[in-house]
Amino acid sequence: MRVQRIRPTRLAVVGLTLATAGALALPAGAAAAATPAAAGTTGPLISYVVNTKANHGQVQKVEQAIAALGGTVVQSYEQIGVVIARSTDTQFAAKLRPAKGVDSVGASRTAGILQSDVEATEPAAAPAAAPADGSEPLEANQWDMRQIGVDKAHKISLGSRDVTVGVLDSGIEATHEDLAANVDASQSVSCIDGGKPNTAWQAWQPTTSDHGTHVAGTIAAAKNGKGIVGIAPNVRLASVKVVDDGGFIYPEYAICGFVWAGEHHFKVTNNSYYIDPWLFNCKNDPDQAAITTAVRRAVAFSQRNGVLNVAAAGNENIDLAHKTVDTSSPDDTTPGTRPVDQSCLSLPTELPGVIVTTSVGVNGEKSYYSSYGKGVATVAAPGGDARYQLPDTPDKNGRVLSTVTGGGYGYKQGTSMASPHTTGVVALLASTFPWADPEELTELLLNQAESHACPTVPYNPGGAGAWTATCEGGENDNGFYGAGIINAQKAVQWWR
Repeated sequence: MRVQRIRPTRLAVVGLTLATAGALALPAGAAAAATPAAAGTTGPLISYVVNTKANHGQVQKVEQAIAALGGTVVQSYEQIGVVIARSTDTQFAAKLRPAKGVDSVGASRTAGILQSDVEATEPAAAPAAAPADGSEPLEANQWDMRQIGVDKAHKISLGSRDVTVGVLDSGIEATHEDLAANVDASQSVSCIDGGKPNTAWQAWQPTTSDHGTHVAGTIAAAKNGKGIVGIAPNVRLASVKVVDDGGFIYPEYAICGFVWAGEHHFKVTNNSYYIDPWLFNCKNDPDQAAITTAVRRAVAFSQRNGVLNVAAAGNENIDLAHKTVDTSSPDDTTPGTRPVDQSCLSLPTELPGVIVTTSVGVNGEKSYYSSYGKGVATVAAPGGDARYQLPDTPDKNGRVLSTVTGGGYGYKQGTSMASPHTTGVVALLASTFPWADPEELTELLLNQAESHACPTVPYNPGGAGAWTATCEGGENDNGFYGAGIINAQKAVQWWR
């Protein structure tokens, strides 16, 4: 049996059980480190991203070079000049880098291809019958929706069926009573087979994780008298599975997901994760530099095709504007401690054009775990903070309630929960302003945010010790809240 250990959140969620309420309970599990192989010998099967020019001829040359070295081409994305390959040769990258047409090569993981991981969710009470006022049975427990004016927004708009939201995550339970009407199977896909798209229905269903189902409910749970309601309950959801059964989001999975989103012209995607195995990818490392190039190309491709990508800031309480150290990478084998600086990027969060969401609790203040950073944070949204409870919430739960697998409902907290709130508001904006491109949607998002100033006293969340943080910036643009806390009501008003 594999040794389980606590590690920083790859899926940007903090799941709390009754036994651990009030403390971070991060997903556990990492593959045992592969036995080191001698130079030039056979090692574990590893995936690689290979970057070249974005045209058929150059990609074909690179494919031939890969085959000549005994490697296997898994998938080629000619649109962006990225080839996904596999090899057991421990010197594969070094041998391929000098090949004609190859711009860069990077191993996308440090462990062989085989992992297993499961995360926990605290269940919610079974929903009762829908109240006579027409609200959902569990809507009273959704403090997060009231905090950003969703109830008021729904009097104006529930979103448009012309808007598709891509949920790049662990899959969406398409049979869930609150999601079935909105999940579009024709636009859903799995990317976890080495970065190769698989549209089979079962392939994009969740297996070991309910994370994607929880995220999807916040965005677009139907207004149908069952359970909860999402921010944009009339938009379509596309399940884009980029999380494998080990809980890992490797670069090739994300590349596949972003290209798929671009090809299908989604209006917005939600990305509540960071790409494994590196918390930060540094340009002075050839593997990490190649990963950054490949993912950057995929994200840019989606943006050119009309997609606005929303990402979670992360749960490490790191000032992303002043990085100094990484103690958790690589997370698929044995992490070490290394210095990092601003040239080292969290992917896809810190790529150009990506909307970065920090988390606030029921009190409207930064959640103690939320990463942040002046010039990095775009907006803030409710992600939960179990240290604070809301008196008018029936179960006084400081976390976010949403859909989970098995047809149920459950609570989580994390920037994973904040990001889909922003994604839902973007979906409402796209419904209200159907002509808006990603840049225009970004401007609309910034304009609807409610300004929130930095704390007037040093931030020290209730004796949490290591979770202290420093907020930089003014009321309209700072490291904790970016342009401010999102507002769904303003998103559906033409006259803002």
